[in-house]
Amino acid sequence: MSTDAAGLGKGRAVAFVLPALVLIAVFLIFPALWTIYLGLTDYRLTGLAAAEPRVVGLGNYAAALSDPRFRTSLWLTVLYVGGSAIIGQAGLGFTLAWILRTRGGPVRRAVEGVVLLSWILPSAVVGFLWFALLDRDDGTLNALLHTPGFAWLLDYPLLSIIVFNVWRGTAFSMMLYAAALETVPPSHLETARLAGASVPQQLRDVVLPRIRRHVLTNLLLISLWTFNDFTPFVLTGGGPEGRSEILPVYVYRVALRDGQLGVGAAISFLILLVNLVFALAYLRLLRDRREALAAGGPHA
Repeated sequence: MSTDAAGLGKGRAVAFVLPALVLIAVFLIFPALWTIYLGLTDYRLTGLAAAEPRVVGLGNYAAALSDPRFRTSLWLTVLYVGGSAIIGQAGLGFTLAWILRTRGGPVRRAVEGVVLLSWILPSAVVGFLWFALLDRDDGTLNALLHTPGFAWLLDYPLLSIIVFNVWRGTAFSMMLYAAALETVPPSHLETARLAGASVPQQLRDVVLPRIRRHVLTNLLLISLWTFNDFTPFVLTGGGPEGRSEILPVYVYRVALRDGQLGVGAAISFLILLVNLVFALAYLRLLRDRREALAAGGPHA
């Protein structure tokens, strides 16, 4: 009987991974294929189309791409990802990791505890807590600012969910960057400081070249998570008048509230393609980085 590196044998190795393969097939592969099929039909939640759906080809995709509300949702999603993930979470997470790298004692533990608490709480719980914070009538923020009746969620819905997501997701970026900064030798920073380099110059010339892969990994993960995030629905429901209706909320409205499962599945597949573009761009950047390292050393 042939054996593998672990000495299990082919049969036992297949049996060992078979449960995981079954779970992947049931919960990932089959739903993905079913979504693709639904996107090619006029399937609905109710009516004749629910009992006998017809294949409409690319009609659902054409309907989605021609819908002004879809294009608006796509633009709002780009702003949401750029503001809350790329600028907010990545920027604030790195800033906290950089500040805390030389701190110790209760201050660091307190900051890490508060940031981690926002991350480990269930998303629905965090959403309702922020709804209570920003509520127009009895909100905590209005009480602190002495602005009774100010409707944050109605006047600034997109900004509200961006700030909410930054607060909720910064912990991951902070922990990843904190671990990455541990790989930067203190002697390199000290040498740059003695040579007269300012903090921005130290970051540009010493720190960022060394942790570039960590930065790319973080940006990919938080961008994908934010792009597919449905939690803002708890705060604004996509309103008012669609001003915070990011793509996951738009898919929910089309597929479940309006009953157009075929159109919703088509939009979900488009979202999958966008996620694939993100992943391929990340892999391309990593490959270019490896080739640069092989050709010119760690600072290439």
